[in-house]
Amino acid sequence: MQAATIKAKQPLFSHHKYWAECYGTAPFLPMSREEMDDLGWDSCDIILVTGDAYVDHPSFGMAVIGRTLEAQGFRVGIIAQPDWHSKDAFMQLGQPNLYFGVTAGNMDSMINRYTADKKLRHDDAYTPGNIGGKRPDRAVTVYSQRCREAYKGVPIIIGGIEASLRRIAHYDYWSEKVRRSVLFDSKADLLMFGNAERPLLEVTHRLANGEPIDSIVDVRGTAVIVKQALPEWQGVDSTHLDKPGKIEPISSPYQVEAACETGDKAAQSVESEVNMAKPVVIQPDNRRRPWEQVYVKLPAFETVKDNKILYAHTSRILHQETNPGCARALMQRHGDRHIWINPPTFPLETEEMDKVFDLPYQRVPHPSYGNAKIPAYEMIRFSVNIMRGCYGGCTFCSITEHEGRIIQSRSEDSIIREIEDIRDKVPGFTGVISDLGGPTANMYRLRCKSPKAEATCKRPSCVYPTICAHMDTDHTPTIDLYRRARDLKGIKKILIASGVRYDLAVEDPRYVKELATHHVGGYLKIAPEHTEEGPLSKMMKPGMGSYYKFKELFDKFSKEAGKEQYLIPYFIASHPGTTDDDMLNLALWLKENKFKLDQVQNFYPSPMASATTMYHAGVDSLRKVKKDSDEVPSAKGEIHRRLHKALLRYHDPKNWPQIRQALVKMGREDLIGRGPQHLVPPQSAQEKLQKPGKAGKGQRALTKHTGLPPQPKWNKRSKPSSR
Repeated sequence: MQAATIKAKQPLFSHHKYWAECYGTAPFLPMSREEMDDLGWDSCDIILVTGDAYVDHPSFGMAVIGRTLEAQGFRVGIIAQPDWHSKDAFMQLGQPNLYFGVTAGNMDSMINRYTADKKLRHDDAYTPGNIGGKRPDRAVTVYSQRCREAYKGVPIIIGGIEASLRRIAHYDYWSEKVRRSVLFDSKADLLMFGNAERPLLEVTHRLANGEPIDSIVDVRGTAVIVKQALPEWQGVDSTHLDKPGKIEPISSPYQVEAACETGDKAAQSVESEVNMAKPVVIQPDNRRRPWEQVYVKLPAFETVKDNKILYAHTSRILHQETNPGCARALMQRHGDRHIWINPPTFPLETEEMDKVFDLPYQRVPHPSYGNAKIPAYEMIRFSVNIMRGCYGGCTFCSITEHEGRIIQSRSEDSIIREIEDIRDKVPGFTGVISDLGGPTANMYRLRCKSPKAEATCKRPSCVYPTICAHMDTDHTPTIDLYRRARDLKGIKKILIASGVRYDLAVEDPRYVKELATHHVGGYLKIAPEHTEEGPLSKMMKPGMGSYYKFKELFDKFSKEAGKEQYLIPYFIASHPGTTDDDMLNLALWLKENKFKLDQVQNFYPSPMASATTMYHAGVDSLRKVKKDSDEVPSAKGEIHRRLHKALLRYHDPKNWPQIRQALVKMGREDLIGRGPQHLVPPQSAQEKLQKPGKAGKGQRALTKHTGLPPQPKWNKRSKPSSR
């Protein structure tokens, strides 16, 4: 194996275009041989396989990847939602000249298919007609195996959120065990994690230039299987970087161990860690930074699958090595081989983002779907994505893990061009833009004010426990964008449907005024997630003080605008760190504030999330872990999780028997009664006369992948919530 050095950032579209550029731009990326013939193609250079229907829109990952590759001169075909029971559907476009690109789609296939209670969903918003069952469980693995069966010698590259969050040994909620990296199960050649435009173009051009896939091991944002560490790389054992030690008591549950440091201090900290573990010889004339060509050796899969403390330690190290400016490579043994995870790719600059979003998307589903409705498309067809990334760092959310903490923003001109395209080209447009947003509505152009700090900081959140002093909170760019957008001819209304980070918004009341005055359609959804400090500290979410301050400003500016508008808060039940008392206090808060929630959500342990680590390991991976670390409580099991969810819907008579039983057990019978101070009414005479019936016909959805034993039947299924 040749020595590999991670290269510096290269402008996204600086590569020399591939020879097939002469074929021009396809109206839609072809999904059939007939379409290929119409384009004059004898073959595809790349075939993308996806679990979603093909919608040629920049909110759908395969469209972005396909159009980006096309802009570099490659002929790209798409196989969308193929029949995975045989290899036949994977051969419909013939053999690709370069590789298969495989993704489960915009959502993880398991989360798409099962509720947080592991019940089968019967719908799929990314499928024509909203029909469920059009993709397999663990779609990345299944699709990759079928591609290998179809054409044995063709390279397979996996990506998207499902592959990204399974790049390392990870706890799998559905099988309730730690699974190895998806690279092993899928038998793919290379994995891309995060937003993949930059590594994708580099890898594709190198393959087109004749490099074999097994020699491409040095690309940022990729993971590969190796037999040993790359040559000339220095290894550091993870336990030297985060040696388990005594956990000191903290003064506040909101205290976070890692603070945002200045660039020089952070660099010194990283250097001292590396030197403590294993000396790295740096010659005086060698200005390589101490984290460059340094990898962290993680505990092996065979160790973390049975040792929860070391699993939590591994998760902690993984989340510390996510800043592209200073992250080290990671290596984890699986049997006699290793997963090698290169440092994350550099985020796109504004000019690069503009070029990606300015590509010739048709902004509609592929014509082969006819008049069938695709709910996910219907939801976003009049919306505009203005940015990527999130520095909130919420432990239950995969956005930061997938897209990174650094905000990547489009230019105002690019966004305005897209709004004009929607106005002029999209069928059914009535003058209302349904959203100008992204992962968070009000992080547009908000980045660290110190380039050195941004490049070296390892803080997991820029806004928790408090907003970092380096973070820009000036919402002027967002306000200017809103004003320019709503002044466009033919635009009647600009709504904001993405989540608003209200602890940021209150730092600039002008933004709250702009929002309440012009961009709310009666209701604004926000996500406090909980009222109690225990779960909030494990979520890395702000306390209710920020919520009350935002509500005061929102109500004030709504009244000044002569509008009757309301906040609709979201809450999570059963999150790690939540006790029964916490859920009861939240229920009492909801009643006191006259909230009757229609849709509620139980915590869903998604792969690689820090909250999932707490759920599985039972310790707080936000701090150093050891065998006697303080336990993090989690509601596990159907009955306990159902109780936490029921408390959020205290007003539903169906939940009253379970809540009464819990209140008695907790010694809180004082909350049973018919007064305003009571949570639920006492048992009625009619309820006393009813005989206990048999359980309903609902049953936990089992597949060959879950390995779960048959479960007792229970009552009617609750409708899965969507957020």
